Amino acid sequence: MMAKPMKSLLSAFALWVPVTLALHPSTADAQDQPARRAPTYAERQDKINAWTVGLAAGLLEGAPLRLATEMSRVVDDGENLHVLPIVTRGPTENLNSLLYLRGVDLAIINSDSLDEYKVVFPDIGLHVKFLLSLFPSELHVFVRPEIQSLQDLAGKKVNFNTLGTAAAYSGPLIFSRLGVNIEKTFIPHPLALQQMRKGDMAAVVFVTTKPVDAFIRGQWEPGFKFLPVSYDSKFEDYYLPAFLEASDYPALMKPGERIATLAVPTVLATYNWPVNSNRYQRVARFTDYLFGRIDKLQVPGFDPNWKTVNLGAMVPSLGRFSAAQEWLDRQSRQRASKQ
Repeated sequence: MMAKPMKSLLSAFALWVPVTLALHPSTADAQDQPARRAPTYAERQDKINAWTVGLAAGLLEGAPLRLATEMSRVVDDGENLHVLPIVTRGPTENLNSLLYLRGVDLAIINSDSLDEYKVVFPDIGLHVKFLLSLFPSELHVFVRPEIQSLQDLAGKKVNFNTLGTAAAYSGPLIFSRLGVNIEKTFIPHPLALQQMRKGDMAAVVFVTTKPVDAFIRGQWEPGFKFLPVSYDSKFEDYYLPAFLEASDYPALMKPGERIATLAVPTVLATYNWPVNSNRYQRVARFTDYLFGRIDKLQVPGFDPNWKTVNLGAMVPSLGRFSAAQEWLDRQSRQRASKQ
């Protein structure tokens, strides 16, 4: 009476055994499989460094470092791309870091930083290229009531903020081109503005993105004002024409008023790495990620200046990095094919 159930059980066991053996190979078979070797320290080091990009940004309190940090967040792709924003002495030092410091692939610089290298590095344009014009930093020449023109500043104290800032580099260079010989000081702007109120300082020079909080929130007596600076051929190599407008500084300007000034382009630059090198490849990947995700930076929570960035904008005296130009060309072809 028990024969059929026993036979059925044996048949089921016969079917189960091959499946079990297939799922659990024998010890001999397992020994034939090559052991999975853990990567060595050197291999891990090489893998991490292969797609890590060093970005010289600027001073801890400066806007360029904030922009660099935001870029690193948006392009981050684990082991496939890792951006390291680097705190430096300021944008005027970043070009030097890009040229000479190991591990620096990109730098945020001011366009007129190139001027320092014209004599000792006349072919610098062959070595440094730009990816992106980030934003313009407008020149603000803020003066006391008795000052009516740039020429009135001759021989007087003019402050350019602390050394290492954009104003401390670009300001004296611009005044030199204007031919106005001033007494330059380099103290923190808040202190200089206090001295202005007392009459101990004739002017302060800011080179930064407008509007500047000190001129919006500060209470200024009648007569304190911005001086116009006309754009002409002597500024064409590094600068762009710009304006300060009443909407920027309603307490210091009349409705509808515009004051001519200059703008210093703030630029994301790279060394012109050989095309087949790993350094070129990692900057090219960074370019693709950044340009392809630029819209992620143009939303609330990120610096408002991202909304003004034009990927196709040119930069005086600098050529575009070839991978950036190739990205723009691909986008142009794709748009043309859809029309």
